[in-house]
Amino acid sequence: MKRAFLQTLAAAVVVAAFGAAQAQVQERTFKLGLQNPKGHPLEQGAAKFAELVATRSGGKIKVNVFPGGTLGGDQQTVSALQGGTVEMTVLNSGILASQVKDFEVYDFPFMFANAREADAVVDGPFGQKLHAKLADKGIVGLAYWELGFRNITNGRKPINTVEDIAGLKLRVIPNAINVDWVKALGANPTPMAFPEVYAGLESKAIDGQENPLSVILANKFAEVQKHLAITNHQYNPQSFIFSKKVWDGLSADEKKIIGDAAVEAGRFQRQVNRDAAASQLADLKKAGMQVTEFSPAEQAKLRAKLAPVIDKHGAAISATVAEMQAELARLRK
Repeated sequence: MKRAFLQTLAAAVVVAAFGAAQAQVQERTFKLGLQNPKGHPLEQGAAKFAELVATRSGGKIKVNVFPGGTLGGDQQTVSALQGGTVEMTVLNSGILASQVKDFEVYDFPFMFANAREADAVVDGPFGQKLHAKLADKGIVGLAYWELGFRNITNGRKPINTVEDIAGLKLRVIPNAINVDWVKALGANPTPMAFPEVYAGLESKAIDGQENPLSVILANKFAEVQKHLAITNHQYNPQSFIFSKKVWDGLSADEKKIIGDAAVEAGRFQRQVNRDAAASQLADLKKAGMQVTEFSPAEQAKLRAKLAPVIDKHGAAISATVAEMQAELARLRK
């Protein structure tokens, strides 16, 4: 009898606690903007995030995902997020260098040797410290997802050597380090918002672009590009960021639901992206792309060509660079 009473009491406590938590969650609808289209691993991660938030909020918080750059390019979306008209986005972490210069470190060529290193750095104290610096800019950094390692496509010629890159007009993410590394290879950098890239390639306003395989495939660049060079020259972590203007008005329970879901959906998204890598390359070949891969000697030559760019941009954020390199040295022991 006493045992049954205690079980009933425990159940009542759980229900009461759940009800109290639910009372701290209001009916809300949020917008999440992405540059890549439906079906891309980032969009799949966003869908997972929306599902987690809906479940954990008892259906009170709804997240509408806007893929394909429908809310504008990355910089436009960040401005809207700071103003509170868009609540969240996932974007290349390096783009946030326009807000906090230290984020340039994420765009350094050949910084990470593999995904394991990248995960350890961005998920650890280093990555959290950088995200914390965004608060003064009206941005809350909640988690890191990934785009992966970048490769070069173009419509003019195969790229077998570093010298083959010279003379190509390449679209780059609009920031200084990307402009400089393309210049260092003798190519012509063209900063351009991502939603404009396909049209730029189709019209031949640009010869090529550089992105991970998932982006090249999902955005159908094989329709307007013939050549793909596997260079793996840069790894792109993605920052899942939230509008501080909106965040400050949320309850502790709402913040926990959203923050936990961002991290969990990020783990899911990374795995989806990595599992798909082999099939993505095969699909691009089937779509007609001619694929070349840099030899170890060409890879070393590419690293050497880009080293002065890292030195130049690293000088302005030397403490941040040293901190990351120390963390990588520890991981590589």
